[in-house]
Amino acid sequence: MLDYASLAAVAAVAREGAFDKAAAALGVTPSAVSQRVKGLEERLGAVLLTRGQPCRPTAIGARLCAHVEQVRLLEGDLVADLPRLTDLAEGPAVVRIAVNADSVSTWFPLAAARFAEETGAMLDIVMDDEAHTAERLRDGEVLAAVTADPAPVVGCKTYPLGAIEYVATASPVFMARVFPGGFGAERLRHAPLLRFDRRDGLQARWAQEALGIRPEGPVHWTPATQGMLDMNLAGLGWAMTPRTLAQPHLASGRLVELPPGHAIAVTLYWQRSRLSARLLDRLTAAVRTTAGEALAEATCSSAPGR
Repeated sequence: MLDYASLAAVAAVAREGAFDKAAAALGVTPSAVSQRVKGLEERLGAVLLTRGQPCRPTAIGARLCAHVEQVRLLEGDLVADLPRLTDLAEGPAVVRIAVNADSVSTWFPLAAARFAEETGAMLDIVMDDEAHTAERLRDGEVLAAVTADPAPVVGCKTYPLGAIEYVATASPVFMARVFPGGFGAERLRHAPLLRFDRRDGLQARWAQEALGIRPEGPVHWTPATQGMLDMNLAGLGWAMTPRTLAQPHLASGRLVELPPGHAIAVTLYWQRSRLSARLLDRLTAAVRTTAGEALAEATCSSAPGR
């Protein structure tokens, strides 16, 4: 049988990124965490964690961490069926998932609220680009993910959710400064733009599809959805903005949509472990219901997103 106290220590270090933070989360000393991890590595004859800043699980360590997450989820079902076990539980059940930043800033909070209200469980959300959240699921780091990848991860179920529509936006101040004589594709090619991170290809895709150009202007790197919107409103650059976030500002005139009014859609999917767990079933239901209410049908051209 596996030593679950030691497994919990490995999972905590992988999750928190450091032995001292893992110790604080577990309510033990850093020395105790170190001893548990080292003892388990010696018994298994394998390195489970790469020590560094932050500490990360090895391939074998990641498999064990995924096992711990699954066991915790099943324990949550057991506690629900046997209330007398509540006193032995280590707090509310926690479901670890991966979600992209624009979903967290638009439709996903309502899904999370529905799930929490129905179950009392907590979410541990790992933020990543939707083109890469499936990797988190594939590595066993999370139990479910909002992803742009329709190809099912082994051992998982996939559900289409709909699409986030993006529009190209800029502030009136930016437009007056960059296009004093009227909008032009060549001027936009060299204009400052906002990008979420190095993997954010929305601006380049829109410019190519709408205008047949490749943006070459200086970039303000802004790795936060709300931060990018604020930078956009302040006139620092043009950007691709989720339509639901842009619409109030377009209506008020604080933002304008760049010609020719071409929208890009990023189609999203929900991938979840096939593990038979009621908490995961309820989370899936909340996500699918909320996405059905909030997301558009995938009618615009699909593109890599963030």
